[in-house]
Amino acid sequence: MTGPADLDAYLRSLRPIAGVLDLETPDRGLVDRVIGALVEAEAVNEEAVSRLIAGESGAILVVAVAAGMAQEQLLNQLRYRFGTSSFARLSREKPDGVAAMFAEMGALERVAAGRERAWTYADVVHDRLVSRSRAGRAIARGRALEDAVEEVVRAQGFRYAMRTRFIGRGRADAPCDLAVPGAGADARIVVAIKGFDSTGSKLSDAVREIEQMAEIRRPDQYVYAVVDGIGWLRRRRDLERAHQLWVDRRIDGMYRQDTLGEMAASLGDAAARLRLT
Repeated sequence: MTGPADLDAYLRSLRPIAGVLDLETPDRGLVDRVIGALVEAEAVNEEAVSRLIAGESGAILVVAVAAGMAQEQLLNQLRYRFGTSSFARLSREKPDGVAAMFAEMGALERVAAGRERAWTYADVVHDRLVSRSRAGRAIARGRALEDAVEEVVRAQGFRYAMRTRFIGRGRADAPCDLAVPGAGADARIVVAIKGFDSTGSKLSDAVREIEQMAEIRRPDQYVYAVVDGIGWLRRRRDLERAHQLWVDRRIDGMYRQDTLGEMAASLGDAAARLRLT
């Protein structure tokens, strides 16, 4: 089994989990100006959006929400890609880069599709800005990482249960995101999957779950964690708590999206020791 990575190296290796959400409400006048320019533009492409951002820093917000993005994730994406989340600075220095980011995320296609519809696009965008749909979309991001881990387990032919609970020492139970070969007392390998591109108290809750898993594990159980997403960049102390469990060998491994291949090897070794294969 590969030893624990240095915490700073782990932080530097964190990557975004997935795309786009919705935003805080900017001034309605700003929405009208930016959406008006987008509707009148010959095409919604990188060149047009770059010009718009260069002329109005708030256009970064409006283009994002028109494509379905959330403020928290937008700020994290900008900080991750450009080292700053200042709209004013990016408007001056990196309008082409921000436009390219939107294109890469598929945002420009969504904006172009939206402006073709019959209703007043500015009204719709403003309504999106005050919508309460963040929670469901945050779940979708978390599920993207769960799906990737599930595919690793499925490819090895293991039986498993998702989003369940397992029983450990003293018949105590704890939540887990994946259990092999099944839930409850049958669980021999359990995995916590914690991917966040936004930040908040839910990351502390996620670490508490991993700690609980480590606390009740039986000697014949393996505990792994998959922790990734740029939301952790602003929650170093929480990430450090999870990482320390790995350092102290209270969990058997901690992985990211880019190290799921290593996780597959570790799972295979654990399954062989447990005679699950």
